[in-house]
Amino acid sequence: MRNIVKIARVEAFLYNPGTAKNLLFVRIETDSGLHGWGESYVSGKKEKVVDGYLQSIAPLIVGRDVFHLRHLGQVLLDDFAIRRSSVDFLAAWSAIEIASWDIIGKAAGLPVHKLLGGAVREKIRVYANGWWFGAKGVDETVSRAVEVVRQGYDAIKWDPIPGPWRNFISRADENEAVAHVKAMREAVGPNVELLVDGHRRLAPVHAIRLAERFAEYDIGWYEEPCPPDNIDLTAQVKRSTHIPIVVGEAIYTKEGFLPVFQKQAADIINPDICAVGGLSAMLDIATLAAPHAVGVSPHNFNSPIVGLAATVQLSALITNFTIAELFVNLIEPTRPITAQGLNIEAGWVDLPTTPGLGIDLDREELLKRPYAELPGKNLRHYWEEFPRKGAVSAQPFTLPA
Repeated sequence: MRNIVKIARVEAFLYNPGTAKNLLFVRIETDSGLHGWGESYVSGKKEKVVDGYLQSIAPLIVGRDVFHLRHLGQVLLDDFAIRRSSVDFLAAWSAIEIASWDIIGKAAGLPVHKLLGGAVREKIRVYANGWWFGAKGVDETVSRAVEVVRQGYDAIKWDPIPGPWRNFISRADENEAVAHVKAMREAVGPNVELLVDGHRRLAPVHAIRLAERFAEYDIGWYEEPCPPDNIDLTAQVKRSTHIPIVVGEAIYTKEGFLPVFQKQAADIINPDICAVGGLSAMLDIATLAAPHAVGVSPHNFNSPIVGLAATVQLSALITNFTIAELFVNLIEPTRPITAQGLNIEAGWVDLPTTPGLGIDLDREELLKRPYAELPGKNLRHYWEEFPRKGAVSAQPFTLPA
């Protein structure tokens, strides 16, 4: 009979990388001395909300058998969240679930993917995101893209639509978005996939018009063109274009994804393993997508250590995987805390062969960079809303010699 491996300690760490947002890691230690790492999806200025969930959940799971993940997730939903789920609760649970798989793999002496049926691919293709954060205008964004492509990435994602985010935009804003995509295609050439992110904000009239104009530049996909709460809006866009439509960053449950498939609103879904409930939930969602011929491209606005490692393990397992996300702007800021990392090279990540997730963090280094407020977009004012006075179209871009 297997010995019970009890959770003995749960620690949460908010780490300040100096860019984007604070990262939230969880370390679970068992009574046998094994430890595992997990990560929660957080957004800027809301990191402490998820940390609050973790602090509340931690005492409830100490003493529990780390192997009983399905049951633990269910009772937390039933008896802790009282069946009133939220992304913040699920992000906290994701970190615990991922850390538990890390421990289970170490206890078994196997990488996580081998515990769940074995890999169907040996390397994981990734696209670059985050490189454009803080860029001032089209010229700087395109110049940064050229540098990312020089590093070997042949798929890059960014949002070309000027802000602040709103459902209704001016023709000048539409023109600027199109000029941005045109400049990007001219700068990086025909062989780089341009992945356009709409960030869930446009009314269908604008989303469809932009899709028609983006088509000339052979973009790889059009992500979340419309608000996800009414999936019929996105289905309307999908019916109007041959550009692949991506949906799912802001959907967190199997139940939430079901109408996406039923209404044929997406070609690809992009749930986040650190936001939907971890590895088990991602496998459920990917399985649900498969009969509908919908691909899975995991969202991963998390660290290139724990969040990426969990994403890589999942991506190795599912047959409908397409490409995963990597925030390249977080690679250098997280090197000091990386005790064991992943091999990332030219848009590919090697599948780890060591037990568990295949990574480890330096706890002492984590403690040296605690939570700090980081710059981010603030709440907009009424005078910034559509229509914006004085908005003008972008000027043509010329790549510097």
